[in-house]
Amino acid sequence: MNNLSNKQLLKEFKNRLEMVEILQKKNDALEADNQAMSKRLKDSEALKSHFISNITNEIVNPFTSILGLSKSILSVEKQDWKKVVSMVALIHNEAFNLDFQLKNIFTAAKIEAGEMTPNISKVNVRSLVQSVIDSFSVVARKMGIELILDYQIEFGFGKNFYYKTDSEKLKQILSNILNNAIKYSYKDSKVIMKLWVDDDILNISVQDFGTGISEKNQNIIFERFKRLDTGINSINQGHGLGLSITKALLDVLHGTIDIKSQKGEGSTFTLSLPESDTVVDCFSGEGDDVFFDDGDEIF
Repeated sequence: MNNLSNKQLLKEFKNRLEMVEILQKKNDALEADNQAMSKRLKDSEALKSHFISNITNEIVNPFTSILGLSKSILSVEKQDWKKVVSMVALIHNEAFNLDFQLKNIFTAAKIEAGEMTPNISKVNVRSLVQSVIDSFSVVARKMGIELILDYQIEFGFGKNFYYKTDSEKLKQILSNILNNAIKYSYKDSKVIMKLWVDDDILNISVQDFGTGISEKNQNIIFERFKRLDTGINSINQGHGLGLSITKALLDVLHGTIDIKSQKGEGSTFTLSLPESDTVVDCFSGEGDDVFFDDGDEIF
């Protein structure tokens, strides 16, 4: 009996040692996870701190410029209206940049809060795309960049093509991609926006002939707060939200985005957007206006 009891005790001791080893491994794994989580939190805080620093400048500086230029206009003599025109152009540029940055910030806040849902309407695609291009015409002209629309959709109501999606989100997606293309283009070049439909999927590409993006950086450009030119003397504005917001908005609309780029030879961003299966009665023109179908008439 004693021998049998000793064997049982040894077996129990061995089982407990194995259990201790298993628990130790689990504890080591949890410790590793905690360290990894701690590092991610530190990295996230560092990114947010960098973002806040950047965005503070990009909000404060335009406001300062607008106030200063407005004050200067008030003191201009009647015979110096050319100066007024020049200063008004500068005010427009600063106000446009400020409006663009604030829209991205507010959208990022909604995404972070989980409040981003699609608002589907029948969108006049050509009208919306043209409004986006027109909104960037002053900025592009200042850099000597030609904006070209290659519209390859041949069906729809005359020249109009209606597609069920979220007009406001699509407009912001295209604005961010076009802004990115202009920002990284060389002066006196061109940016081409091309639209076509393939297998009932709306495809839009934006091609620039600028600095391009290396293969390594192509893996991070859709991450929040990431910029490819983070140096203090960067000539390009931006806080690293534009493309991450674009990706998040496309996810909401079940779309995809692809990039083809080579350093020094430009980039092409191509988004593919499926049509929503939501039943809707409202129409949208340029992304901000919504009207409803009342019988046979559209108001």
